[in-house]
Amino acid sequence: MVRKCLVVAVSSVVCLGLVSLGGSALAQKTKGKTRAAATKYLMRGIQQAHCKGLGDLLKDSGPTDDKGWDTAACHASCLNEMSYLLMDDDRCPDKVWAGAAKDLREASAAVLAAVEKKDPEGSQAAFKSVIGSCGTCHKAHKK
Repeated sequence: MVRKCLVVAVSSVVCLGLVSLGGSALAQKTKGKTRAAATKYLMRGIQQAHCKGLGDLLKDSGPTDDKGWDTAACHASCLNEMSYLLMDDDRCPDKVWAGAAKDLREASAAVLAAVEKKDPEGSQAAFKSVIGSCGTCHKAHKK
């Protein structure tokens, strides 16, 4: 048990050292060139918040009233706009990122179209594609 903890601790220190040494190369992936917001804060403040909100609203049979559908439309719209932010300001490091951003754009637009029709099944199906686009990018880029 002690050996496992020691191995984990040493591995963590080595990883942190490598990240700090490679900070300039990593910066291109984690922040744009001219804007102050780090990509991780855009993900936490916009992507995760709206993805969770939309997912919660689309559970079971979907929103139950006009206010719920309007909130779902707001979440889908923000996710769609995020797909553009992820490509702006030289944030995009490769084709995986670009493809996932494109998939996010298309899937969130499909969610928005289904939400505007108050179609719970269509909204839920399109939302699965939103989640898939996130997973594709995270598999390649999230540490």
